[in-house]
Amino acid sequence: MSKAAAPQIELASADPSIAQEMTRWLSHLGAERRLSPKTLEAYGRDLRQCLDFLCAHWGERVTLARFAALEATDVRAFMAMRRADDIAGRSLMRALAGLRSFGRFLEREGKGKVGALSAIRAPKVAKSLPKPLPMASAKRLADADERAGEDRETWILARDAAVMALLYGSGLRISEALGLKRREVPRPGEGDVLIVTGKGNKTRMVPVLQNVLGLVQEYVAMCPYPLPAEGPIFVGARGGPLSPRIIQLAMERLRGALGLPDSATPHALRHSFATHLLSRGGDLRAIQELLGHSSLSTTQVYTGIDSERLLEVYASAHPRR
Repeated sequence: MSKAAAPQIELASADPSIAQEMTRWLSHLGAERRLSPKTLEAYGRDLRQCLDFLCAHWGERVTLARFAALEATDVRAFMAMRRADDIAGRSLMRALAGLRSFGRFLEREGKGKVGALSAIRAPKVAKSLPKPLPMASAKRLADADERAGEDRETWILARDAAVMALLYGSGLRISEALGLKRREVPRPGEGDVLIVTGKGNKTRMVPVLQNVLGLVQEYVAMCPYPLPAEGPIFVGARGGPLSPRIIQLAMERLRGALGLPDSATPHALRHSFATHLLSRGGDLRAIQELLGHSSLSTTQVYTGIDSERLLEVYASAHPRR
């Protein structure tokens, strides 16, 4: 059966030929580059904003020929307009990356070379270190009893505790945990690894602790809805797919109960997983594989957090100490 064609994009600020190439570009990024739907949505939104700006800037609808003749001053004016809207440097960097990707696509398709995009420097982004949680707090987040006073059904408290235990115990992204099917999570004593699907539909194998599997099994036993083998293991209050926002809200409630800062988010549990492994002597390459990072440089940010331990290793191991 042939794949359904992507819906044609319509643009008020640009010629239909631009809309057609934009549709083909986003389809290419999704099918060939396997970019996530959220990334495709952001790239499409950034290009639309640029085309709207150029239409107003030039006083006419944008054509392929005019877009190919884009000048560096036009791009800088667009970036300045976005920055005036208090857009963060990281979002500006993503917008420029998307525009460059579209320009390269047009060039490969023989629709013109947008040289001005390569002449623009990417905006600087302030580097911020992940903020891991203390070990004791990370463990308590997976304890359903911490929320015993809430007006929530017991199975929901058990579900949230199981999800957080997976985030911290296996270093999963929240989307990876909520994307697990029931058949992919072994019962306690019947396995000790998970196969998860991460960014770019890449799969990886991660270990899972038996006590974490025990928490998942407790939730499964309490859940009032059927959990078929091919369906998601974590479901919402009405039995449908569980939204990440529900887990974020659960974390907000726990922050107050445990006196944790605003930086204590579900993703902070993944940071805590990596940082605590490193502090216990974990190998950086192994942690890279466990997190599913394609580049070691992404994982190396955790070395900045654990500098105290690194200095201790240096002081004890250097031959000239």
